[in-house]
Amino acid sequence: MGYFRLLVVGNGISAYGSYLNLLALNVFIYDVTGSALAAGLFMTVRLAMSIVSGFVSGRLVSACDRKRLMVGADLCQAVALLTLLLAPYGTRPTLLYVLAFVTGGCSTLSQVALRSSVPEIVGADHRARANGLLVTGRSLAMIVGFASSGVVAGQLGYSAAVALDAVTFVISATIMFLLPIRTRAAAPVEAADSGLAESSDATQRTARILLRTAPLLMVMIAVRAVDGLGSSSHNVALPLYSHSLDPDHPATFISQFWATWAIGNIVAQQLYGRVTKRVGRMPGERAFALGACVMSAGFIVVFSGLPTVPTIIAALIAGAADGFTETVYVLRLQAAPDEQRGRLFGLSASAENAGFGLGMLVSGALLEAFSPLQVVATFHGLAITLCAVLLAVLLSRGSAVAQRGEEPAGRNIPTTAEGHG
Repeated sequence: MGYFRLLVVGNGISAYGSYLNLLALNVFIYDVTGSALAAGLFMTVRLAMSIVSGFVSGRLVSACDRKRLMVGADLCQAVALLTLLLAPYGTRPTLLYVLAFVTGGCSTLSQVALRSSVPEIVGADHRARANGLLVTGRSLAMIVGFASSGVVAGQLGYSAAVALDAVTFVISATIMFLLPIRTRAAAPVEAADSGLAESSDATQRTARILLRTAPLLMVMIAVRAVDGLGSSSHNVALPLYSHSLDPDHPATFISQFWATWAIGNIVAQQLYGRVTKRVGRMPGERAFALGACVMSAGFIVVFSGLPTVPTIIAALIAGAADGFTETVYVLRLQAAPDEQRGRLFGLSASAENAGFGLGMLVSGALLEAFSPLQVVATFHGLAITLCAVLLAVLLSRGSAVAQRGEEPAGRNIPTTAEGHG
């Protein structure tokens, strides 16, 4: 885990640059083009590339060296950012869309490669802890990035903020390149050793279990796509709702919301590892569905107009449930054999980005006619409904299996691909 902690630091540094740039780059685009529409087009191109890249990334991660892919993805984003800054002013509007293309594709590729590699880097027994460290690092990066974006951009300028983002990608790539880690499963070799034979049998048994549970995996991915719809709704509605609360200081509620959400997310990650270690098993699909319901309900309560304290508590619960469900979900996909893992995470990335992109468009249009609460409740209500259906299916399936006296598929995935319990 020592090397992995360094990887988390590098990943957190690049995440800090990305969150810092969310504000700086949008203003930079407006400064270059003089058009608010250009910023929207930039995000559209970037998101569309993220969706397409999910399918391509799954194939690349399954076929190529993942460490090289992650290093290359970080360096490509750094080069794209620096090229934009150093290019003649007249060429910058065109280069903006090249940047959107590169960052959209490379960020998805890096995410798919990293999540697929975690079981091989730290071992199956340490996946939960490793994923918790990654999410905690990114949550801390979000807090610091959002908190410092105004100061950095205001004191140093938006070009300096973009340059700083490029530097963070170089640092991340350097750390990844220097780490002596293995990101793929060892190639099988012929041997008569009984231990290898047992490992092969366990792998085959895991594959059979995963084949039987494939429909559940697809439903979980569908839930994540609908969660993307819900996430987009509260992201779009948040500025409007915050402005209605305090027109003179609209950023206050936004800052409070995201800081509280991130704290809840971090707390959930820390508790998850301790609780699962004590219990001796990992939560499964039922826990995932329940966590998603709590998360969506928390976001709805945030926009319901309650006093500050209950609203902050709801944001804290939503953040904690968000962190919990993400961990359960990622661990479930990581239980797949190494050769299948990349394609699953690629499909997941495309589904989540597609849900988020569609939600941005639809929720933005709906907010012209409906209140933030109505829009957020509608989108997150869809997620709750789908999770309720998933829970009903799981409960009926569990009852049927119990009546037959069989072990539920996926209940005890072997330790070679530590399961979801």
